[in-house]
Amino acid sequence: MTSEDDFPRNFLNDVGPAESPASEPGGLLPEEEPFSFAGATGWLNSPPLTGAALRGRVVLVNFWTYTCINWLRALPYVRAWEEAYRRHGLVVIGVHSPEFSFEHDVGNVRPAMEALSIGYPVAVDNSFRVWRSFDNHYWPAVYLVDAQGRLRHTSFGEGGYDETEAALRRLLTEAGAADPGPAVGPVSGTGIEAAADWKTLRSAETYLGYQRTSGFASPDGLAGDSVHAYTAPPRLRRGQWALAGSWRAGAEAAVSEAPGGRLFCRFHARDVHLVAAPAAPGSEVRLRVMVDGREPGAASGLDIDPAGYGTITRPGLYQLLRRSGPGAEGTAEIEFLDPGAGVYCFTFG
Repeated sequence: MTSEDDFPRNFLNDVGPAESPASEPGGLLPEEEPFSFAGATGWLNSPPLTGAALRGRVVLVNFWTYTCINWLRALPYVRAWEEAYRRHGLVVIGVHSPEFSFEHDVGNVRPAMEALSIGYPVAVDNSFRVWRSFDNHYWPAVYLVDAQGRLRHTSFGEGGYDETEAALRRLLTEAGAADPGPAVGPVSGTGIEAAADWKTLRSAETYLGYQRTSGFASPDGLAGDSVHAYTAPPRLRRGQWALAGSWRAGAEAAVSEAPGGRLFCRFHARDVHLVAAPAAPGSEVRLRVMVDGREPGAASGLDIDPAGYGTITRPGLYQLLRRSGPGAEGTAEIEFLDPGAGVYCFTFG
């Protein structure tokens, strides 16, 4: 989705570092400070940036959270644009607005950035004040701002890369870049960043905490905020999931309370990912994945071996399955060999 070229609101009018506006947690930035980074709770790869410091530069603002599969699949384009166009006047700024509680911890964000080769400035937006100043609603989201501070182009979710790059090149030319060079796109992501098989993808993101979940199929439903012994039904329909064993279901995640807890999901996709974290910081949880009752073999994802074994070592997104062919129907069964697995959501590709 793109926007009109003549937004009236101005971006380049930050008034200072995060301390002053951040003194009102959760509040909106004052109306005279639209599109401001002043609400950032910290910065990575850069000292705090302000609109005054960015005047005369074309700015690409990318809202993200590090376990978002949609952002991960769009990242190759943002990274390629930053590398190709920074010498022509482009500044890329990532805004990390966390979805899950563990994503508020900068100690988790830093290693994710390093693993993903993110070297451009990142505003840490734990209070969502930067998010609100842009009136943003999506991960990922791209906002292009011209050298005069006017918002000129927006793109939400995956796709629209050619249009975004064309708008970016136009703004660089307007700002005085004589020759921005050849266009970068198309860009092919690899590993976890590879594009989804959209033609055969039939499964939607599924949250596993009681606050936002749907499709839970174990008898009697989720017992919120208490330990409960669950059983799985004999069959699942597409879009359903279930638990077996001793689990504590929280608002954000379900946590296995004993060895042998199992998590089931019926899906139609090429790729299956699980956002998960050890319940105790610094601990590890071993797991085994089966698909339709068999070892995944060549369909094992990046974080699982062909026999289905893997380990949750940190809070993050784990790729359980990646089939070599098109997406297909299947049932994933994940057994956690140790207690303390926090499971947040399934995503698919």
